[in-house]
Amino acid sequence: MDFIARVKEKARELNKSIVFPESLEDRTLLAVKIITDEETAHPILLGDEKEIKAHAVKAGADIDWNKVTIINMEDPDRTGRYAKALFEIRKDKGLSREAARELLKDPNYFGTMMVQLSEADGMISGAASPSGAVFKPALQIIKTKVKFHKVSGVFFMVMENRLILFADCAIIPDPNSHDLADIAIDTALTAKRFGLEPKVAMLAFSTNSDNNYPDIQKIKEAIKLARNKNPELLIEGEMQVDAALVPKVAKRKFPESRIAGTANVLIFPNLMAGNIAYKLVERLAGAKAIGPILQGLKKPVNDLSRGCEARDIANIAAITACEAQDIQYGDLSFD
Repeated sequence: MDFIARVKEKARELNKSIVFPESLEDRTLLAVKIITDEETAHPILLGDEKEIKAHAVKAGADIDWNKVTIINMEDPDRTGRYAKALFEIRKDKGLSREAARELLKDPNYFGTMMVQLSEADGMISGAASPSGAVFKPALQIIKTKVKFHKVSGVFFMVMENRLILFADCAIIPDPNSHDLADIAIDTALTAKRFGLEPKVAMLAFSTNSDNNYPDIQKIKEAIKLARNKNPELLIEGEMQVDAALVPKVAKRKFPESRIAGTANVLIFPNLMAGNIAYKLVERLAGAKAIGPILQGLKKPVNDLSRGCEARDIANIAAITACEAQDIQYGDLSFD
């Protein structure tokens, strides 16, 4: 059974609820059709019921509405309750009660509050809105698991006979050594959650060199920090992509490495490299890119690439359901 099939099978067992703020987006509605057909989650849509159902017909999404919850964002009881909770969360930052009510007119804020109050297990948005519109409410309301710890974004790159995690491809433009260490640790944990034994390669333009170039020194420092924080982590570098992935090349370039040639977690030196790399592998090599999956939040909120298709959204919904189980109960298992 391939990776996506295993994740969907697990998601069916869990039956988590996922809120989709972009309820009038064709790809969202087509994804909801896939999700309800495959029974990988219980979708929640935000907005006017008649408008959503009419739009679904236009989009060609023949949805079984008995398997979907539609919530009216103008319901005064719910809005009042959410506004009160949002005010309590953000009052120290100067948010007024009236401003809290105003923010909740934004579906991304409304959906994030549902997750925060455990009225949805996770949220997926971003098909029709910029990443900041998804990240900002999540960081303000749900916040990170560890104070001062940054959120990062990982892609599951699914190929015919190989699964590799790429990070950070979505969030931190120019990570310092501490950021890179945290990205490596978080991505290794994500890999482990989904049944992989992580082998982490810290990528660069050189392999195990004595290069004094500042970016190389930053990577070497990140490796030391990651090992200090997590001594059991199998992490090595710096190394070039070919040394990380091709055993024959690895034997020549990094013979003493325990993971070279077999890495399944690739950590890029910055966002530019990571984002370019995942899109190249997706578009030229035909890999299935699932993500970005946000790492480091207390509860699962996931962003979408604006180039995504309905099937991509459905796949991320299954991942999000599994994330929710692990965050809530810590017992996610793919054995």
